[in-house]
Amino acid sequence: MALEQLAAGLQLNPMPSRRTCRDNTIPHAPHRTPMLSDQEKTQALKNALRYFPSHLHRELASEFAAELNEFGHIYMYRFIPDFEIRAYPISEYPCKSIHAAGIMHMIMNNLDKRVAQFPHELVTYGGNGQVFSNWAQFWITMKYLSEMTEEQTLVMCSGHPQGLFPSSRFAPRAVITNGMVIPNYSSKSQYEKMFAMGVTMYGQMTAGSYCYIGPQGIVHGTTLTVMNAGRKYLSTEDLAGTVFLTSGLGGMSGAQAKAAVIAGCVGVIAEIDKTALLKRYDQGWLMHWTDNAEECLEMIRKHKSEKSATSIGFLGSVVDLWEQIAADYEKTGELLVEMGSDQTSCHNPYGGGYYPSGMSLDEAQLCLKNDPDKFKELVQESLRRHVAAINKLSDAGMFFWDYGNAFLLEAGRVGADVFAAGSTTQFRYPSYVQHIMGDIFSLGFGPFRWVCTSGKDEDLQITDRLAAEVIETLIGQNPEAKVLQQYKDNLKWIKEAGKHGLVVGSKARILYSDCKGRVAIASAFNQAVEEGQLSAPIIISRDHHDVSGTDSPYRETSNIYDGSSFCADMAVQNCIGDSFRGATWVALHNGGGVGWGEVINGGFGLVLDGSMDAKRKAEMMLDWDVNNGIARRSWCGNANAISTIRLAMADNSNLKVTLPNAVNEEDLSLG
Repeated sequence: MALEQLAAGLQLNPMPSRRTCRDNTIPHAPHRTPMLSDQEKTQALKNALRYFPSHLHRELASEFAAELNEFGHIYMYRFIPDFEIRAYPISEYPCKSIHAAGIMHMIMNNLDKRVAQFPHELVTYGGNGQVFSNWAQFWITMKYLSEMTEEQTLVMCSGHPQGLFPSSRFAPRAVITNGMVIPNYSSKSQYEKMFAMGVTMYGQMTAGSYCYIGPQGIVHGTTLTVMNAGRKYLSTEDLAGTVFLTSGLGGMSGAQAKAAVIAGCVGVIAEIDKTALLKRYDQGWLMHWTDNAEECLEMIRKHKSEKSATSIGFLGSVVDLWEQIAADYEKTGELLVEMGSDQTSCHNPYGGGYYPSGMSLDEAQLCLKNDPDKFKELVQESLRRHVAAINKLSDAGMFFWDYGNAFLLEAGRVGADVFAAGSTTQFRYPSYVQHIMGDIFSLGFGPFRWVCTSGKDEDLQITDRLAAEVIETLIGQNPEAKVLQQYKDNLKWIKEAGKHGLVVGSKARILYSDCKGRVAIASAFNQAVEEGQLSAPIIISRDHHDVSGTDSPYRETSNIYDGSSFCADMAVQNCIGDSFRGATWVALHNGGGVGWGEVINGGFGLVLDGSMDAKRKAEMMLDWDVNNGIARRSWCGNANAISTIRLAMADNSNLKVTLPNAVNEEDLSLG
């Protein structure tokens, strides 16, 4: 059986045949330009070859050197598995531990070509969110997992499997770190060199922690963002006929088309990569598409007048589309777009995360490879034009927000007109966390996820029903109005999730929930596994983009105003606390979401196997995982967080959180 190969590890005798070129039937990561010195190139080769016996070094050295020179990184293409990578049922993995099999299941899903953005480069999403740095790491990790017992822990350091170490059955089965670079050396240029040398890795958020569940992973949050933006800025619950314009269909951004339809509006999403656009179209996540800007405007007018909930993909530069709509407004006086945002991978603008206007994708990638300085100039020019067009429409009444992808940050750095009047630090447009979702996080609601490891649709349907029953019970407990609104939104979501065709890859679901909800849902799932209602264990996790998982001053912690938004204690404490409260694995990363050096984030996975141990672990760990963040947010004075943590302390006498005393401005004196 194919999966038995995972237990064998690296195939060395004989080695697989060398691949003379990349497989052109799938998309590939852009060529990197790390600008290594000859000494650094030599070190990169040594670092790659140390995974192999010395008698193979002469054969592999020239091959790896060619990869480094051609692609800017040694991926070890020769060792790509020759079987289909996907989330197989958990019982099929050659493991001694069901918890190790759960980790394998998640890794395999992250690298499924239907799920991963650049599967052969081990990139799951975001343009550079790696699962591993090279294929040798994949094979060695899988071998370790197949051997692991319940008294061992696998240590992963930026993709490198450091080894199995003795521990206990109460310890995590895996501890993962990605990009833990000393702060003074955590620059983007240093990262490119260190990644090329094979010594560190950018794991994004859920790529390097193995918890990605396809574009569904962000679709609920995007739906909530669009709905709450309508409530807050358009004063409406009904978004029929409202147009939401954004960009990106490749990785997590692929959720935007589906989210717009679920929210009831007309979603228009620009994407320069035809392969990415057609992937979402073929998967049913995108309903219509065109490569003609004028035709795109005609389609917008048609669906706007019909008030139909739909999605339109524009194959081309988002800059061109914004400029076309701005020109149309100046000509006709008709504002076609009410809401706008952006989800290009702008945390990596000069490495293929954002492509300039005026070039095809192939032309842009060739420019990036051969003339990175010119590519950078073109990107900067496009960012300025991008913002200028948005500003025209915003002045006319459109509402625009930053989606936490560093778009405003990078545009501001190149002189685009993005700052508020009289400020060089505050943006003229809100962050979706700061002004829309931050208060929801502070109530404890965030992107809770689960995966049915059986791979069966019927198990997923049962979990949807169980989760809905839990929310209905919580609604019956008469929560305060702002919590009740979230419960109602989430109940509607989970009851309708099955009909929206959200699954890509593993049989997974996302549901925004608070601490009470997460604990109760996990307990219900664990009981269903124990009783045989569910045919295999459930893995629970979350996006690191959550209540307590991430310290990011321009996104997750952008609504923290006591000066601590640049401090990373919360994310680190979250990871440490989850590790000894029962998580099956924990992860701590540098750089997820908004870019290398800009954020620290932590995540977890927990296998619910139907045991009493699993029930207790879920209760302890989830309580900490949420309330750690609420406590931090309450200390900075957030009213929602203060009221939420007070209720949590009332429910649990062992929880005692330091609360801030109110400070009267009139009592302040600077001497």
